[in-house]
Amino acid sequence: MTTELRTAFANVRTEVGKAVVGQDGAVTGLLIALLAGGHVLLEGVPGVAKTLLVRSLSHALSLDTKRVQFTPDLMPGDVTGSLVYDAKAGEFEFRAGPVFTNIMLADEINRTPPKTQSALLEAMEERQVSVDGESRLLPVPFMVAATQNPVEYEGTYTLPEAQLDRFLLKLVLDLPERDVEVEVLRRHAAGFSPRDLTAAGVTPVLTAAELAEAQALVARVNTNADVIGYAVDLARATRSSPSVRLGVSPRGSTALLAASKAWAWLTGSDGVTPDHVQAMALPVLRHRIQLRPEAELEGVTSDTILRSIMQHVQVPI
Repeated sequence: MTTELRTAFANVRTEVGKAVVGQDGAVTGLLIALLAGGHVLLEGVPGVAKTLLVRSLSHALSLDTKRVQFTPDLMPGDVTGSLVYDAKAGEFEFRAGPVFTNIMLADEINRTPPKTQSALLEAMEERQVSVDGESRLLPVPFMVAATQNPVEYEGTYTLPEAQLDRFLLKLVLDLPERDVEVEVLRRHAAGFSPRDLTAAGVTPVLTAAELAEAQALVARVNTNADVIGYAVDLARATRSSPSVRLGVSPRGSTALLAASKAWAWLTGSDGVTPDHVQAMALPVLRHRIQLRPEAELEGVTSDTILRSIMQHVQVPI
């Protein structure tokens, strides 16, 4: 049964590939986040298929998805829901917001002020929302897939550190190579419409029950003490880097282990190895590091620091 589940996840990649070209790494990252029960931040310039990627994944997984376009005037209640007065019944009733879904696509999340961004914090961490003092549980599974434009773009706000820390992965979608862009245009010339995934041939190949079964298997993936120590050492090394103002917290090292277990399961490994940890280090840790201003002026990036740390931290044999 484990082999069949892994095959089903491989089929998800194939189905998403019918709509999205050249983003295999991002598809794998989204699957890892689902298996680990985490959230994903997708960063890239407008027009690199971030939204289409999430919609295609939801379609291939038979999961309910809702999209919210984050704008400067979006209010917290527009995301979580609010109490609405029913004149006929003479009482207030709760009208659920778009967060009540399996995969919530938060489009251009950094175009809305921090107050509305923070409205997602409880949903992302506790899998519930509180309105008028009453807590309401969210559906299972639940994942926030948020897209953001690079922070130097006009009309963007920096996400609060506490919210960034709730994202399991940050995936960077670069502009495509020429051959990939040619394939995108060829598909459009042949009649492809990103608004009609069914016509594109994207079909559901995995159910929510199978996803839950796979998540249970991931949770049981073996992790030895040396690998756990290695994940901790990588996180601790970020805190002593001279270019870093704020290093990776224990939540970050926990996320690194969770993502490594999911990647180990996807690749058919019996347990987590240092290679799995290294493969997950950049997407899991890059958004949890706050650089010093002088380091940013020198062009230092989080990825640069993490690659240097992985070269210097001793790898368990």
